[in-house]
Amino acid sequence: MDNGGFYNNNYHSGSSDDELVDISDATVDFSEDVPPLDRDYSAGRCKPDWRPKSSPKMMDFLDDTVPGIGTYEDFNTIDWVREKSKDRDRHREIANKSKQSTVALLFSVSDAFSGWLLMLLIGLMSGALAGGIDISAHWMTDLKEGVCLNGFWFNHEHCCWDSNETTFQERDKCPQWKSWAELMVGVNEGASAYVVSYFMYVCWALLFSFLAVSLVRAFAPYACGSGIPEIKTILSGFIIRGYLGKWTLIIKTITLVLAVSSGLSLGKEGPLVHVACCCANILCHFFTKYRRNEAKRREVLSAASAVGVSVAFGAPIGGVLFSLEEVSYYFPLKTLWRSFFAALVAAFTLRSINPFGNSRLVLFYVEFHTPWHLLELVPFVLLGIFGGLWGAFFIRANIAWCRLRKNTRLGNYSVLEVLLVTLFTALLAFPNEYTRMGSSELISELFNDCGLLDSSKLCDYAGNSGSTSGSVNGTAANGLGARPAGPGLYTAMWQLALALVFKMFITVATFGMKVPSGLFIPSMAVGAIAGRLLGVGMEQLAIHHHERNIFKSWCSPGADCITPGLYAMVGAAACLGGVTRMTVSLVVIMFELTGGLEYIVPLMAATMTSKWVADALGRESIYEAHIRLNGYPFLEAKEEFRHKTLATDVMRPRRIDPPLSVLTQSGMTVEEVERLIADTTYSGFPVVISHQSERLVGFVLRRDLVISLENARRNQEGVVSMSPILFTECDPPMSSSAPPAVKLRSILDLSPFTVTVHTPMEIVVDIFRKLGLRQCLVIQNGRLLGIITKKDILKHMAQMANRDPDSILFN
Repeated sequence: MDNGGFYNNNYHSGSSDDELVDISDATVDFSEDVPPLDRDYSAGRCKPDWRPKSSPKMMDFLDDTVPGIGTYEDFNTIDWVREKSKDRDRHREIANKSKQSTVALLFSVSDAFSGWLLMLLIGLMSGALAGGIDISAHWMTDLKEGVCLNGFWFNHEHCCWDSNETTFQERDKCPQWKSWAELMVGVNEGASAYVVSYFMYVCWALLFSFLAVSLVRAFAPYACGSGIPEIKTILSGFIIRGYLGKWTLIIKTITLVLAVSSGLSLGKEGPLVHVACCCANILCHFFTKYRRNEAKRREVLSAASAVGVSVAFGAPIGGVLFSLEEVSYYFPLKTLWRSFFAALVAAFTLRSINPFGNSRLVLFYVEFHTPWHLLELVPFVLLGIFGGLWGAFFIRANIAWCRLRKNTRLGNYSVLEVLLVTLFTALLAFPNEYTRMGSSELISELFNDCGLLDSSKLCDYAGNSGSTSGSVNGTAANGLGARPAGPGLYTAMWQLALALVFKMFITVATFGMKVPSGLFIPSMAVGAIAGRLLGVGMEQLAIHHHERNIFKSWCSPGADCITPGLYAMVGAAACLGGVTRMTVSLVVIMFELTGGLEYIVPLMAATMTSKWVADALGRESIYEAHIRLNGYPFLEAKEEFRHKTLATDVMRPRRIDPPLSVLTQSGMTVEEVERLIADTTYSGFPVVISHQSERLVGFVLRRDLVISLENARRNQEGVVSMSPILFTECDPPMSSSAPPAVKLRSILDLSPFTVTVHTPMEIVVDIFRKLGLRQCLVIQNGRLLGIITKKDILKHMAQMANRDPDSILFN
C-alpha cells in the first residue's frame, strides 16, 4: 500500500525522553561572520588560553560527590562514548595508584579478576535455575496425566525407575504410577477412563496457564513473552528499568514452568536467555565497575545471553555464537572469552544437576547409523524452502495478530485470551498423541532412528511376509527390502500431518501472549514433523522403487540407506532458521543439541536455503519484527541505508519548529535554566558561547543538569535564583554583591560528535551504529545548526520505507 503521505518535510518528533532538544525555526544560515571565540576577562580571575594545559575530564567519576551524576533515566539511551570514556578514566586512575602502594596493587588485581568472578557466578546461578526449571516442568507436565503413589514429587519416568514390574515394551507403565482415570473410576481403558483423562488434562492446563498469566499481570508485567527483542534493544543501549530486575527473574522463573507445563505451543529456551540476563544484571550490582557503567554492564549481558542458550540447549559454543550473531550490539574480543567461560560454567552446572536423567548434556541425542548421500541434498534443500516459507508466513501472521491485540480491546483481556487459547489448545491436542506430548518429547521422538527394540508407531514396519508388527524385530537384518510401512506407521503419518497443521496455526496465536513464551522449540517441532513426513516418504519411495536409476547407485536392496530422523533434524533447523534468520549459530546449536557432527553439511544447506527464501519474502526476523512493532529505538546493523539524503534533510530544526533550546556558557541564571528545564522534556541541551554567535561549546545532559542544580541549592551556600550558571573554565568579572556562581563545567561534554550539513546520511547512520551514539550535532564553520538523534534516524528510515515515522516510539 502506498503510504506516501508520511514522506514530507513537516513530520514533527513528539517530545520524549529519547529526543534531546528542540531546535530553532530559523532558516539555515551558512554565514561565517561570527564573533571571535576568545574573550578578555581583564577584570576576572584569569584569561583562558584556547589550548588547555591538559585534556579536561568530563567528570571525576571515581570520586563522584554528587550521587546520580552520569546515570540515565528510564526509557533513555545510554551514551556509549561517554561510558567508555568513564571506564578509561577509571582504568587510568587505578593503574596510576597501583604503582604507589601494595594495597592499591592488590585492588588493581582484584578489579581485573572481578570480571571473571562475575562470569563464574552468572554461570552457576543460571545453570542452577535452568536445571530447576527443567525438572519442575517435566514433573508438572506429567502431573496432567497422573500422579506417583510413592511420592507426588516424582515425575512419570522417575516413579518407574525402581519398579521391577515394568516390561521393555511398556516401560512407561508401573504400579506406582496411577493415571487420574485409575484413581477416579478404577480403570485405565475404556470410554469413561478416556473422558476422565481428557477432563483432567484440560483442567490442569487451564489451571497452570491461569496461574502463569495472573502472576505475570500482578507482579511482573515484563516477565511475559520471549524477552529476546527487549534484550537486543537493551544491549543496543536502551534502558528499561525493571526489565532485568529481581521480581522479573522470580516471576519469570515460576511462570515459565507453569506456561510450559500447560501444554501451550511455546518453549522455555528463549525465556531462559531473559532469565540469564536477569541473573547477570542482579549480580552486576555487587561489582562497582559494572554497577556504575552501563556500557560495561552490557558486555556482561552479552555474555549472559550466551549462557541462556547454553543452559537451554546444552550448547555452550552455539550460545556464544548466538550472542555474537543475533543479540549483541557491541561484542569485543574480551567479551567473547568471558562468554565462552560463562557458557562453560553454566553447561557444567547443568550437567551436574542432570535434569534430563540421561547423563548427557545434549537435549536430543541422536545416533544415526547410515551416512547421508549426495542426492539427498535435494530433499534437504526442499526442507530449507519449506522452512523459509513457514518462517515468512509465521512472522507476518504473528505480527498481524499481535498488532490486532495491541490496537483493539483484545489487549485489555490478557487473562481471558490466555485461557481461551489454552482451552482451544488442550481440547484439540489431547486426542492426538503427538500434540498431547510435550514439544521437547515430540522432537526427541521424531529425531529418533528406529532400532530393533523401538515400540513407537513411527517404527511400525511390515515384515517380509507382509505381516505387520509393532517394531522392527527381525526385519532390520533383512534391511531395506524388509521395511515397507506397517499400519501403525500409516496412522502415525496421518496424526503427524494433523499435528503439523495444528502447530503451524496455534503457535501464531500463542507467541506474544502475556505469559513467558519461547519460539525455538515450537519452530523446531513444526520443522521436525515436516522433515519426518518427508523422510518417511523418501524411505518408502526408495523401498518400492529401488530398481530406478536414481536409487540404484546408492540404495541397493537389503541396505538401509534413508534415515527419516535425519530429515526431521534438518527440517527443525530449517524452520528455526526461517523464523529467526540465524545461520552459523543455528548449525552449531543443532549439532551440539543432537551430537550429529557428521551431518553439518545437510544442516548448512537447509539453513542457508531457509534464510534465502525467508529473506526474499521479508528481511526481518521475528525478533526484529517485534522490535519494530513495539517501537523500540533499535538501529539494526544488518539493514542497509540506500538513500541519497544529507544530514540537513534529517536534522532538526525544521522550518516550522520552535526556537532552539540551548544554554550559553555564561550569562544565564539558575532561574532561567530551571525554567528551560521545566518548559521542555528533552534529555539534553547544546551549550553555545552566546545566542548571537551560536558557536558550539559542548553538550550537557538534562539529568546531570537537574541533579547538579538541586545539589547546588542544597549544599552550596548563597545560591539563589539569580545566581549565574557558568560552563566556562574561568570566572567572568562579577561585583562583590553578586550571588555566588554555580560552576557546571565538570558535567559538560566538551567533545560531542558533530557532522556538517553536507554529510551523507549513510555515513551518519554508520557513525550511529558503530559508535552507539544517542545524538549528533550538526554544525557549519563551528556554528550550531541542528541536531540528529537516534530516533530521528529511525523515523527518517521509516519515512523512506513508506512506514509511519511516529511508530518509532517506546510503548
